[in-house]
Amino acid sequence: MKMLNKLWILSAGVAVLASCADLDTYPEGSLITSDQKVDVVGKIPTRLSADISGMYSLMSKNNGVYPKDERDDDFGYPSVCISADANGPDFVTTNDNYNWYTICNAFEDRTYTYANPYIRWALFYNQIKMANDILLSIPDSTDKETLLQYKGQALAVRAFDYLNLVQRYQFTYLGNEDKPAVPLVTTVPLADESSIPRATVTAIYEQILSDLDQAIPLLDGFERTDKGFINQNVAYGLRARAHLLMGNYAEAAVDATTAMAGFSFLSKADVSVPSFNNASATSWMWALVITPVNITSTYGNWPSKLCSFAGNSYTCNVGCYKMISNLLWDKIPTTDVRKGWWVDTDLKSPLIDGQSWPGYTGEAIGPLVIKDIKMAFLPYTNVKFAAYNNEMGNGENASDWCMMRAEEMLFIQAEGLAMSGHLPEAITALEDFVKNYRDPSYTCSATTPAEMQTEIWKQRRIELWGEGFAFEDAMRLKKNIVRFHSGDTGTNWPSAFKFNMSSTDPWLLMRIPQKEINSNAGIPEEANNTGGVLPQSGDGASLEDGVTD
Repeated sequence: MKMLNKLWILSAGVAVLASCADLDTYPEGSLITSDQKVDVVGKIPTRLSADISGMYSLMSKNNGVYPKDERDDDFGYPSVCISADANGPDFVTTNDNYNWYTICNAFEDRTYTYANPYIRWALFYNQIKMANDILLSIPDSTDKETLLQYKGQALAVRAFDYLNLVQRYQFTYLGNEDKPAVPLVTTVPLADESSIPRATVTAIYEQILSDLDQAIPLLDGFERTDKGFINQNVAYGLRARAHLLMGNYAEAAVDATTAMAGFSFLSKADVSVPSFNNASATSWMWALVITPVNITSTYGNWPSKLCSFAGNSYTCNVGCYKMISNLLWDKIPTTDVRKGWWVDTDLKSPLIDGQSWPGYTGEAIGPLVIKDIKMAFLPYTNVKFAAYNNEMGNGENASDWCMMRAEEMLFIQAEGLAMSGHLPEAITALEDFVKNYRDPSYTCSATTPAEMQTEIWKQRRIELWGEGFAFEDAMRLKKNIVRFHSGDTGTNWPSAFKFNMSSTDPWLLMRIPQKEINSNAGIPEEANNTGGVLPQSGDGASLEDGVTD
């Protein structure tokens, strides 16, 4: 497992730098052993705090995987989310040289030598290494509250990492339990770390649940300093995600209900202006808290790629906007406030009425090219994500990224209820949310659990657009990736990305990177995901997405 070992050496180095070497070296500079580190941590628990911070900071680190290349798509978990959404049915991008995610829209990211898919592998294994190191540093016999809380966070982070990996390298849990997923590495000593095969889907999920089952009681009473840390609510939320993926619907509903306790949904007023950029939002349960100090690259960050109001960005500066598929936008009622999260074909949205761009005094910012300041929007451009400090044209790009919010938990609760024999309660939960917070005219027309599951999928596609859920939701529900309808020429997908894919197409699965294949004897070439054919424009014209108006 040399490749994973190399990745872990890199991540350990990050932790050492973050900790000012107070744990990993003596004052004279000589390295200490693992046993000595356990002894130090046992006596002075706070010495581990920098390692905890380093573990979290990797999620938003610029050039965390390619430190010398300065790639503008190497900025941690938000880039992973954008990459995954670009694989889905609803996240439209421009087909030009400024778009770092063209290969994702085109599904060329299944080429296992490319950098983008390697980032999506290495980020999680780097973080798994950091979590494992923290767990190994904590004495088994400790009863110190601080150390137990550190242990809970490391376990939850590791579960989060494997939850991300298992969904991308194999089809969803139900029906694929015994198929190979990804290598499973924990703190348990391995006989041969240079040869670790792919564990089964079942084994990965068993580890995820085991980690979260341990983490939840350890985090009882943990008061975090900000939303950048995992607390007990977030751990329940992660377990709710896992149970939903496994089809443990009753358990998913219970965990989601517990997770969102104490948080309130964003109101209609909250989402009637560009927002989704600040961890202080009432519904945000977990976030990457990003400050100007964290921004070490002008364009290597998520606002540069996704926010339509960022002064220094690929979006506004060169018109590389991110848009919703008109196939989904057309399904959103005009009474739903979320319809305004994207401009219409006239480049208008009520969210930007009366808004101004610094240096420009025109009537509206949407339809116009502002010379040397902002490129004109394209139809269906998103205006959901706000610029830093909610100031249009702000070039700082130090906006927070949402990792989990109460609205997602509501959808898990409703789906869990519907699929575990409580359809009326599920309908009530969904209707109450949409009516009171998004669309006062909404009525849920589902009459069966299957119809309810499909309706919740539509609501998730709208509500969570751009937040990294769309592709994994389609995989979980075994839905086709649909970007145009047969005979329809009105789709806003660029021609090169205008294809549909069956839910069973093996090309949907990510390939384990060549760097890992070359150095891990446990995963020979023939053990990788290699099926399917790169889709071409016009493929799959007869497929439908299963979502009706």
